[in-house]
Amino acid sequence: MSDYDVLCIGNAIVDIIARCDESFLAENGIIKGAMNLIDAERAELLYSRMGPAIEASGGSAGNTAAGIASFGGRAAYFGKVCDDHLGGVYAHDIRAQGVAFDTRPLDGTPPTARSMIFVTPDGERSMNTYLGACVELGPEDVEAEKAKGAKVTYFEGYLWDPPLAKDAIRLTARHAHEAGREVAMTLSDSFCVDRYRGEFLDLMRSGTVDIIFSNESELKALYQTSSFEAGLDAIAKDCRLAVVTRSERGSVVIRGAEREIVQAIEIDALVDTTGAGDLYAAGFLYGYTSGRSLADCGRLGSLAAGLVIQQLGPRPMLSLKEAAEARGLA
Repeated sequence: MSDYDVLCIGNAIVDIIARCDESFLAENGIIKGAMNLIDAERAELLYSRMGPAIEASGGSAGNTAAGIASFGGRAAYFGKVCDDHLGGVYAHDIRAQGVAFDTRPLDGTPPTARSMIFVTPDGERSMNTYLGACVELGPEDVEAEKAKGAKVTYFEGYLWDPPLAKDAIRLTARHAHEAGREVAMTLSDSFCVDRYRGEFLDLMRSGTVDIIFSNESELKALYQTSSFEAGLDAIAKDCRLAVVTRSERGSVVIRGAEREIVQAIEIDALVDTTGAGDLYAAGFLYGYTSGRSLADCGRLGSLAAGLVIQQLGPRPMLSLKEAAEARGLA
């Protein structure tokens, strides 16, 4: 009997989300649709310029953990915050979602990470992230029993930016594999893929990672191709199980020669794409660790992603378990 369905590891970040127009991005040198890493000085500048905002616990893998818990799954999380106001907010929020979070907070500086997310009228989000305490996550924060006790350990590619986190990931993966568990990764961002292409491919080819989550642009960046089909063929050889999302065109689940095409759900209105990939991974992994078919895993992922983009912010505001039951997916 496993202790958890999924252990998520990521950058523990408080999201500060505001709407803006396209000109704001241009005037402030913000790359649209990307995750831009910034320093403390720029974080203060952008914060001073942003309009009315909401604050919510975020971070890619943290969002996934919250989504799994919303489905009724058992989720745990490793992520570093500071023992400050935002760190307290983060810990309270993720625990209130039903996620086991016991990483010891940092005493002192740097402060808890925050990401200023600007949402344009088309629903696209542009993230500007000050990593702060996130970069202090290291091997000493790995809880071996959680790593051994989770069916799947899932981590975000963004963790390859802070150097200590790489060692934490490799140690956690070793614990997981020694216990006969699986390890999953999301590629996170096409710019992240450009920075660490060789290392990401090695993680897949060496068997350190068993399951990959990617969107279409990240897949093409990974294999430096303009052909979606060529990317699918390549990742099928490099990874035991791959899931590639395509926004409104649904997703493709690949396991060897097996391919499942999954449709996106219909939505009433696109509000904010923040967390779409994170919540897709939550639905898929909840289904996967529950023994569901790959097609059903994809449908659960599409459901969670489709619901979260109809709200502002990346954490589900309604019960994903109830939503799945209403659609016959429970």
